[in-house]
Amino acid sequence: MRILRDQPIRWQVAVITAALLVPFVAAALWSAQMTRLERESEVRDQAGALATTAGAYLNHYLTGVDSMASALMRHPSVITLDRDACDRLFAAVLRDQPLLLNIVLSDTTGAIQGTGLPFREGAVPTPIPRVSEVAAGGKPLVSEFTTGQITGKPTIILAYPVRDAREAVIGVLGLGLNLAQLQTLFRGIPLPDDSVVTMTDATGRVLARSREGERFIGKAATGGQPLVPSAVPRITTVMGLDGVQRFWGNAVIERGPWVLSVGIPTGVAAARGAPSVRRNVAIAFAFILAVALLALTGSSLMSGGVNRVRDAVRTIADGDLSPPRRSPVPNRELAQLQESFITMAGNLRETHLALDHQAEQERKTRETLQSLQRQVVRQERLAAVGVLVSGVAHELNNPLQAIFGTLELLERNRELTPEVLEEIAFVKTQSGRAREIIRNLSRFSSQQPGPPALVDLREVIDEVAQLRHRDLSTSGIALDIDVQSSRKVYANFTEVEQVTLNFVINAQQSIKTAEHSTGRILIRVYDAGKKVRLEVQDDGPGVTPEDEPKLFQPFFTTKPVGKGTGLGLSVSYGIIESYGGSIGHRPNEWGGATFFFELPVFEPAARPPSSSTTKLSSKADDRPPLLHKPLSPGV
Repeated sequence: MRILRDQPIRWQVAVITAALLVPFVAAALWSAQMTRLERESEVRDQAGALATTAGAYLNHYLTGVDSMASALMRHPSVITLDRDACDRLFAAVLRDQPLLLNIVLSDTTGAIQGTGLPFREGAVPTPIPRVSEVAAGGKPLVSEFTTGQITGKPTIILAYPVRDAREAVIGVLGLGLNLAQLQTLFRGIPLPDDSVVTMTDATGRVLARSREGERFIGKAATGGQPLVPSAVPRITTVMGLDGVQRFWGNAVIERGPWVLSVGIPTGVAAARGAPSVRRNVAIAFAFILAVALLALTGSSLMSGGVNRVRDAVRTIADGDLSPPRRSPVPNRELAQLQESFITMAGNLRETHLALDHQAEQERKTRETLQSLQRQVVRQERLAAVGVLVSGVAHELNNPLQAIFGTLELLERNRELTPEVLEEIAFVKTQSGRAREIIRNLSRFSSQQPGPPALVDLREVIDEVAQLRHRDLSTSGIALDIDVQSSRKVYANFTEVEQVTLNFVINAQQSIKTAEHSTGRILIRVYDAGKKVRLEVQDDGPGVTPEDEPKLFQPFFTTKPVGKGTGLGLSVSYGIIESYGGSIGHRPNEWGGATFFFELPVFEPAARPPSSSTTKLSSKADDRPPLLHKPLSPGV
């Protein structure tokens, strides 16, 4: 240090600059390494998130297949094992289902009773895989990887039990998935270049692949080693079948069980990190060069003017606080130091003005904060609703689980008559509906809708009529149904059924309070432009003017204490609004009330709305107090 201290400023600055550049270079290298690790972590997380998204796409499609299979199993041609009618029915369904290879129906012995595609001439029909297991267990099963006996293409068979009117298994319905086309489900997922989506079964065999699927389907992706889905890591780094190193995000599909993997090449992380690395390197070299030039130039200029600055400092140190006289200085830093003494008073005045401006800004901030506080108070009411609904749903789930458990124990009693078993099945159905209503209440509190599907409002009305038939008959209320439209809507069946059931129950309870009512309820369905309109009309006393503004507010009810929660119409409002529909009330010519909702008609050429983009309305205080709509022509 003594040797350095005795050197000129120029040499001192050069040595210190060189010493400071060493840790800076090391920091630049460390930054580049951290950038690479961060990009790799980012790509790994992206692979895991995309795998979860792809799994949701597949589960949604399988749910649709289950719904279609459920509808087919209730078809009269399938229940009667009518070969010709089933052939025509399955062929018509296959035309609209490009991801299905074939639909086959067999009896419990494995004999084919219907097929969507005809057998090739001379081919010997073979039974649907796992027919005996499905017939014996009465539950849907999934086959292993196989080759379609008619199409000759790789497939997986989804086998469902077909039951007659007495709930006895009389056959097995098999739906073969087109594995070569299954990758089309994932086209909507944004994947980086050279990324691949792969689905494998428990044995590690490739079932579907988004790139070169025909080449790799049926091959072992894990060297033939069996996979345990519960032990599959969420993210791995593995060399793919095509020789490309990728980060793999894995999602387990319990239905198979299958493993759905999304692979992103490791080169993507390097490509993403390259701009940052180049930018850091450029900044590092520019900084080094700038520091070196600044050190050399500054040392030369400083050595000439440091004495004059020292003299000015000594003058102030001696007690002379008057502003120093301006004199030539070698660089800007010394000039700024000189000016700081001269303009100190001006800076104090500017500081005072800045404080005044800051006070004004604080006043505006307080006003903004007060506005936000008012919004928070407005939202706290809905927060309380959400907490209450969540607690009620939790408390109701426990007795429902006990009901389900008791019913399952009763069903195992072989001494029960078919009539008793039928009643038990009916109770289970209603308990399931209650559980679904609880889930809808939970979605109301969490603002998350259920998964939509194609819904025929005629089926909704039939289900509601069956549920309320006995109670309406006991109350002496006539239920009329007028259906003038067969167009379908895209919504959740249970939620639409819940809205309709709420309307019917409210109409029934309204009629009971009327003294001169004849006891009539009319459910009407008709087209309203590009929407389908459902109305529930009654001849009760109607809605009073003072109650109209509060009809769709949470916890508002005109029923006695303990007879209603006040959530029915509020939940119905959120359900219909989430599917782009409208809901409202109007008086009718009978003197009672008519509650109605409209939902957009499903257009086959249009893409169905995603349930992830819809949200239940949480602004209960901002809802219109009353939705009146004029009668359509002819109503």
